[in-house]
Amino acid sequence: EYSSSVVGFTPRSRALGEAAKGGEISNLKNTVGSLKRLIGRSFNDPDVAIEQEYNTCNLVDVDGQAGVEVSYLGKKEKFTATQLVASYLSKIKDITAKELRAPVSDVTISVPAWFTDVQRRAMIDAGDIAGLNVLRLINDTTATALGWGITKLDLPTPEEKPRRVMFVDIGYSDYTASIVEFRKGELNVKATAYDRHFGGRNFDKALTEHLAVEFKEKFKIDIHTNGKAWTRTLVAAEKLKKVLSANAMAPLSVESLMEDTDVRAMLKREELELMVKPLLDRLTVPLEQALSEAKLQVGDIDQIEMVGGCTRVPAIKETISKFFGKGLSFTLNQDEAIARGCAFSCATLSPVFRVRDFAVHDIVNYPIDFTWEQSPEIPDEDTSLTVFSRGNVMPSTKILTFYRKQPFDLEARYSEAEAMPGKVNPWIGRFSVKGVQADEKNDFMICKLKARLNLHGILNVESGYYVEDMEVEEPVEEEKKEDEMDTDSKEEQPKKTRKVKKQVRKGDLPIASATGGFDQATKEAWTERENAMYMEDKLVAETDEKKNELEASIYELRDKIDGVYSEFASEEEKEKLKAKLMDTEVSFEPALFHNFHGQPY
Repeated sequence: EYSSSVVGFTPRSRALGEAAKGGEISNLKNTVGSLKRLIGRSFNDPDVAIEQEYNTCNLVDVDGQAGVEVSYLGKKEKFTATQLVASYLSKIKDITAKELRAPVSDVTISVPAWFTDVQRRAMIDAGDIAGLNVLRLINDTTATALGWGITKLDLPTPEEKPRRVMFVDIGYSDYTASIVEFRKGELNVKATAYDRHFGGRNFDKALTEHLAVEFKEKFKIDIHTNGKAWTRTLVAAEKLKKVLSANAMAPLSVESLMEDTDVRAMLKREELELMVKPLLDRLTVPLEQALSEAKLQVGDIDQIEMVGGCTRVPAIKETISKFFGKGLSFTLNQDEAIARGCAFSCATLSPVFRVRDFAVHDIVNYPIDFTWEQSPEIPDEDTSLTVFSRGNVMPSTKILTFYRKQPFDLEARYSEAEAMPGKVNPWIGRFSVKGVQADEKNDFMICKLKARLNLHGILNVESGYYVEDMEVEEPVEEEKKEDEMDTDSKEEQPKKTRKVKKQVRKGDLPIASATGGFDQATKEAWTERENAMYMEDKLVAETDEKKNELEASIYELRDKIDGVYSEFASEEEKEKLKAKLMDTEVSFEPALFHNFHGQPY
């Protein structure tokens, strides 16, 4: 649940997930959310400014990356979004390992379909830093589709018309709609569309803004001027929104919100719907886009499967149901559907589990162009090509052919910069092809490059090699006459062959790649830092545990002195024991509240 994808920093340790969310109000400046929306971003991306609106901590530039400045263990520190995601993954790894009572290393991670190459690389880097081997990055709605389809025993056969399902996922911060075709043993994503700024938090914010106006008029307080009051109202607004999903009217009250003022309000569902009307008006846009790209009509969709917390809002359900002219389906767990799909993806990739074979074919969301310098000897040579078009099946491999006499470079970039989320740099990578030279006749070397968009949705030029046109002899398949029998003598007759021109692989071409990932030294430094913070958290947790155990023993012994042991000890002995217990309690406190850097907690 992304609303709980939160990391908090305290004078003692880090708080992660629910623990960070729970302590947010008393630790506003050091609690960071929006993790998936910050990772892989440069700080000057306008999307980062939007995330600052939803964060009470101070988002800053960390070597060009979006990051945060917080107070941790008594001093100011900066962390990139990639490090924050690594911290969060590290916590999930820990929880899972404890639950399974076994170490965890391999993982499938879901990401929004709109993630670009650099965001996907950053997510894999975050996994590396957390000590996780990312087997697959899978798009959110694709994971949901896998979880939905793999358990179905009644899917159409390859010869039959596929079952078409629209998955509508409206979560905490964004909205995705995917059309997926299912046949026995496979799913094919046909189209995916999204609204990256439409989700539960937009509803909460609209409601909080409305309450801010009401509180100013009614109670003469301005929550815009007080971070804690704003956040407490936001939390109350989220609860109120949930109550209004099930009730036509609901109350809100917050004690001592600010300036010792208690506030209360009463809201009707229609009032909330009026506040979010500009949002609701955008609701059908991704549905229309997905249908248009898949070249389908509303009537072609067999089922509309709804997931994500925000799909519980009645106005959303009504609008989507009306658009399709049919009822909606809620057969999946709305909060866990993506995670469940990821678990199935892991199971299919694992040698340990026997799972029904189920192929997942996703699609390219942004077209990718390759550009290169013209060969001096080929004046009319094209210098660019769209290698992966939008809607191409992914993963996908393409072989590019070049005629060259010397080493050359290629660049890959997204061809539609305006379609990128925020202001993500459309540049993907630069690939330098080495070892190219003219042959002994001063002819071109025929260079073949294997460009691959892998199952993570990440692009690489994986290998290069050169070929020669050669004449080779190959057998000719003769048609056998009906009355001919296979005999031993027949076998001994020489086979007919023919000469054909074929390209024969002659050798490899080394390729040097420069892409959007972090360099090894940076990743190693961040891994070391994550491990140190993890040990710090562990020490604090274990110390707290031991303190609680000791306190419990002290209380238990006190009770027994005056209870079950009472008649077996004199008053003098009792006083001595009680004094000892008091000393233990007092002497334990100072030792506990210093960490191993000697800083007081």
